[in-house]
Amino acid sequence: MESLIFLRRIWWCCFFIISWSTTEAQIRYTIPEELREGSVVGNIAKDLGLDVSKISGRKLQIASETGKQYFAVDVEKGDLTVNERIDREDVCGYNVPCVLPLQAVLENPLQMHRVEIEIQDINDNAPNFKSNERVLNIPESINSGAKFLLEIAIDSDVQSNSLKSYSLSTNDNFVLNVKTQDGVKIPELVLKLPLDREKQAVHKLILTAADGGNPVRTSTCEITVVVLDNNDNAPEFEKPFYETVVDENESTQKEIVAVKATDLDEGLNGEIEYFFADQTPDTELFNINKQTGAITVKKQLDHEKASLHKFDIVAKDKGNPQMEGHCSVKIKVNDVNDNAPDIIITSLSSPIPENSTNGTVVSLISTKDADLGENGKVKLTLAPGLPFRFSPTLSNHYALVTNGPLDRENYPEYNIELNAVDGGSPPLFSRKTVKISISDVNDNPPIFTEKSYTVYAKENSAQDSILCSVSAHDPDLGENAKLSYSVLDSKVKDVPVSSYIYINSENGSIYNLQTFDYEKIKVLNIIVQAKDHGSPSLSSNATVNVFILDRNDNAPAVIYPSSSMGSVSHQRMPRSAKAGHLVTKVTAVDADSGHNAWLFYRLAEATDPSLFSVNLHTGEVRTKRAVSEHDDSSQRLVIEIKDNGEPVQSTTVTVDILIEDGFHEPISDYRLKTTEDNKKTGKITLYLIISLGTVSVLCLLTFFALVVKCVKSSIGSSSCCIRRTDSGYKNPNRNLQIQLNTDGPIKYVEVLGGDMMSQSQSFGSYLSPMSEFSDLTLIKPSSTTNFTDTLNTLDASLPDSAWTFESQQVRQKLRLLYSELSYVSKYKYVSTPHCDFVFTFILFKTIFRQNRRANM
Repeated sequence: MESLIFLRRIWWCCFFIISWSTTEAQIRYTIPEELREGSVVGNIAKDLGLDVSKISGRKLQIASETGKQYFAVDVEKGDLTVNERIDREDVCGYNVPCVLPLQAVLENPLQMHRVEIEIQDINDNAPNFKSNERVLNIPESINSGAKFLLEIAIDSDVQSNSLKSYSLSTNDNFVLNVKTQDGVKIPELVLKLPLDREKQAVHKLILTAADGGNPVRTSTCEITVVVLDNNDNAPEFEKPFYETVVDENESTQKEIVAVKATDLDEGLNGEIEYFFADQTPDTELFNINKQTGAITVKKQLDHEKASLHKFDIVAKDKGNPQMEGHCSVKIKVNDVNDNAPDIIITSLSSPIPENSTNGTVVSLISTKDADLGENGKVKLTLAPGLPFRFSPTLSNHYALVTNGPLDRENYPEYNIELNAVDGGSPPLFSRKTVKISISDVNDNPPIFTEKSYTVYAKENSAQDSILCSVSAHDPDLGENAKLSYSVLDSKVKDVPVSSYIYINSENGSIYNLQTFDYEKIKVLNIIVQAKDHGSPSLSSNATVNVFILDRNDNAPAVIYPSSSMGSVSHQRMPRSAKAGHLVTKVTAVDADSGHNAWLFYRLAEATDPSLFSVNLHTGEVRTKRAVSEHDDSSQRLVIEIKDNGEPVQSTTVTVDILIEDGFHEPISDYRLKTTEDNKKTGKITLYLIISLGTVSVLCLLTFFALVVKCVKSSIGSSSCCIRRTDSGYKNPNRNLQIQLNTDGPIKYVEVLGGDMMSQSQSFGSYLSPMSEFSDLTLIKPSSTTNFTDTLNTLDASLPDSAWTFESQQVRQKLRLLYSELSYVSKYKYVSTPHCDFVFTFILFKTIFRQNRRANM
C-alpha cells in the first residue's frame, strides 16, 4: 500500500514538471482605449526575459487572433507599441473585461508566448435616447399612481462609465420611478396627482439620463403629456410575462409566441391593437400582428450575436382617450451549427528565400468558430504534397513552417489550400488559400548550350572578325541570372591565348585579334567561362576548339639546288650521255598542307627543249635523247615548281649544264651495266656494310642505355618503363600505319604515326613509273634532327685511300638527304625517332642498290 502511494506521488511530480516545462509564460498588460498610434504598452522583450539585441535575429513578431494588427514591436528597443487606435466599444461591445489575445512568436528555435492586453473603458460616450421626443395620451379620469413606461437611454460605455441614473424635470402631477429588470434601468412616469384637462391640457416634461463617468455625460428626452377625456378601462394581458425558446436557424415568418390582452369596454373602446414598446431594440428581428398579437421571426436570428431577446409589448384600445396595457416578452435563442469555421491569417511572410531551412515560420494562422461546444471545435488541415506543415502551438493556433527543400526554378509560387472543419453534425467546412512566393537565391550556375564548340577559321582572315558566339543561360532571376563571359588564361606555344582572340563579355561573341597563320598555329583551344552576378557568383566553363583552315599562301621552296650554291645551279654531264640519263634532281617543299602542298615540276625554259625533260612529280632532269656533237656545250634550264593550291603559287630555279667531252660521270646511270663498275661497286658495298654495322652497333648501345635509364626511373613506381613526359617524345609508335597509296602517276608508301589526339606525322617512299628506283619524299616532317654524327661515323669507317669516285657519289647523295631532312625537321617538326627510321631505311635502300649494281 505504501509503495502504491509512493508511485502515485512520483506520477504527480512528473506531471507537474512536464506541465511546467510545456506551458509558456503569459503576460498581461492593461491600457486605456483610444491611445494614439505609437504609444508604448510595455517592454515585451524584458518581460519575456529576452536580450534586446537578439530579438531581431529571432524575428520577434506579434500576431493578433482577431486578424487585425492593433500592436507592433519596436525591435530596436523591445517595446510593444500601439499600431492603430482602439475603440473598446467596437472591439468588445458590452463584454467586461475587454481582453485582446496576442501571440509573441520567436524563431530559432520556434517559441510562442501568449500575451493578453486588457482594454479599459474611458467615458467617451454619453447616454443616448432612441428618440428625443415622446408623446403620452393620458385620460383625465385615470387614478393617481398610474404608471407609464418611458424610453430607455443606451450608453455604449461599461461599468462606472455606463448609464447610472434618470431624472425628471420638476412637475406637480408626475414623478419618476426607475425599475431594474435583468440589470437594465427602465424609467416609468408615475401619476402623482389627478389630471384636470380644463386646467392644463398639455404637460411638458424633460427626462435626463446621466452616466457615472468623470466628467458626467448626459442626454435628454422631451415628454409631452396630452390630457384626454375618459376611457374607463385599459387593456389587460393574460400574463404579465411571456417566455419562449427558438432555434437560431428558425425560418422567417414563423410564429414563435402570441400575446393576448382583453378590454372590458365595448365598441371601439374595447378593440385592441398590439405594438412593440418604444424602447424595444429588436423590431428589426421580430414582427407582431396588430390584431392577433402573434410574434413572428422577421430576420434570421443569430445566437452568436444575441442569445436572449427581451422587449415589451403594448396593447392599445381605440377609445378616446386611448388606453393601453403592457407585458414583457423573453425569447431565448438556441445555438445550432450554423457557422462555418473562420480561418484567420494573423501573420504572413512572403516571399521567402528558396534556401530556407526546414522549420522556417512562413505564416501564423488561427481558427475561430462562433458556435458553442462541439459545434465550435475546429480542426485545420493542409493540402498534401507540399513542402509545408503545421507546427503545433496553442489551441486553435497554428504555425505554418517549411517541411522540405524549396526550388524557385521549379515552383516560384505556392497556393496553399487550408481546410477547416468543425465538430458539428453535420460538420461545416471552410477553405482559404494562402499564396507564398519564393524569392530567388543564386543556387544555379550558368549552363552553356553546348559543352564544346568547334569552329573553323580561315587562315589570314581579317582582324576583328567574329569566330563564333557562345551562349549560356542561368535559371535564376535578376542579377543572379545576369551573365558575363570571359576567356580563362591559357597559352598556345607559350603565347597567351588572349593575344589571339577576345570575347564580348555581354553576348559571348569571340573575335580574332590578329590574322591566323596556319603554318605557325593550327588549333586554338579556348576555355570560355560564364559567370553570373550573384553573391557569391557561380560559373561554368565551355571549350571552344578553333581549327585554322590552310590557305595557299606559301610558294614552293627549293631545297636542292640549295641557295648556298648561288642563284644558278651548275651541273656537268658527259657528251656521251644517252637518252634517259639522269642529269640532276630538283627538290622542293611547300609549307602549306594538303592539296596546297602538292608540287608539280615542269621545264619552263631551255636552251634546247628537245634535249631535256623534267619529271612532273619527282623533279628529275633527264635527257630526252642522246647528246650529239652539234649540241651546245652550255645548256640553261629554267624549271618551274607549282603547287596545287588556289590561287597557284610557283617558284623557279635555274640550272646551267656544262656538257664535257671525256667527263667521268659524277652521277652514273645505274641502268647501264658494265664490267668495270662491278669492281668498283664491290668495294663500295664493303664500305657500306661496315658503315651499316657501325650504325647498328650505335643503335643497340642507345637501346640498352634507354633500357637502363627506364629501369632506374621505374624503381618505386608502378608505371611503365617507357613513360610519357611533357617535354619528351610522346608515343612515337602509337597508331603506326603503313598505307599504299596511288595519286595519279605517283605510287608511294605512306607511314603514319602519332597519338590519336595530336597531329599525325607522315613520311613516304615514292615510286615513279619512269624509274625503277624509289625516291624518298617526306610528306609531313616536323622536328629538328641532327644527322651529322651519323655521317661523321660513316666517314670515319671508310678508309680515305679507297674512297673512290662512286663512294664519293654515294656520300654526296647521303649528304643531300641529310640536308633535306634537316630542312624538313627545321620547318615541319618531325620527331627524332621518325627521322632516324627514315634515314636508316634510306641507308638500307642505298646498300641494296649498290649491291644490285655490283651483281649486274
